[in-house]
Amino acid sequence: MADIDMTGKAALVTGAASGLGRATAIRLANAGANLFLVDVNAAGLFETASMLSGVQVEISPVDLSDSAACRAAVEAAHTRFGRLDALCNVAGLIYLANTPEMPVDQFERTIAVNLNAVFHLSAAAIPHLLEVNGAIVNVASSAAFIGEAYAAAYCASKWGVVGMTKAMAMEYSKKPIRINAVAPGGMVTNIAANFVPPEGCDFDLIKRFSGLRGVVEVDDVADMIALLASDAGRGFHGACINIDAGITAG
Repeated sequence: MADIDMTGKAALVTGAASGLGRATAIRLANAGANLFLVDVNAAGLFETASMLSGVQVEISPVDLSDSAACRAAVEAAHTRFGRLDALCNVAGLIYLANTPEMPVDQFERTIAVNLNAVFHLSAAAIPHLLEVNGAIVNVASSAAFIGEAYAAAYCASKWGVVGMTKAMAMEYSKKPIRINAVAPGGMVTNIAANFVPPEGCDFDLIKRFSGLRGVVEVDDVADMIALLASDAGRGFHGACINIDAGITAG
């Protein structure tokens, strides 16, 4: 991993109350970044902040399904630090269901948090990122590249994240801002811990998107996010880096 120096820079990280968002916050703090941490879970944000030292940290409980709240969070981060160098869209959720039985509110919240929030946060952040040659890093999933049974909403949202990443990268191909994504496979996070298979599901179908090499290490994904968020990732633009231990290889 290249040396990552974010000293004096500021990053906004969503989903920072636990899991990959927390690991990303820790990695960026270790690189010297001041942090604006966002999550719907206020208690988890306090816990994450208590793990960080040597940098300035601001926490903001936000429901990312609210587009206005997304845009307000970006402005609050910029106001707090006077700059914004990186937006890390890490927050995500998944509900598994037989497609005809999926509650409408679960489908709509999946799209709102996993996809719509990425757009609204990015749209608000881009003017500030252009001022400092900054970066956006979106978290997609191996589910952006393969169909996963009982996960139609989740797959749709993550396919959308990859498409959005590439579209925005092309839009800003003549500007120094960098826009990339990472696509992890299964990780040991709170999402995995709360995994609830749909009633009567076929577990053979679920096993089809489980990697032969086991789960992906959260810290490995956080390292890649930090690289892409920093000047060390200057060679990446419009990329989606698969970190899935071979799930999407074939």
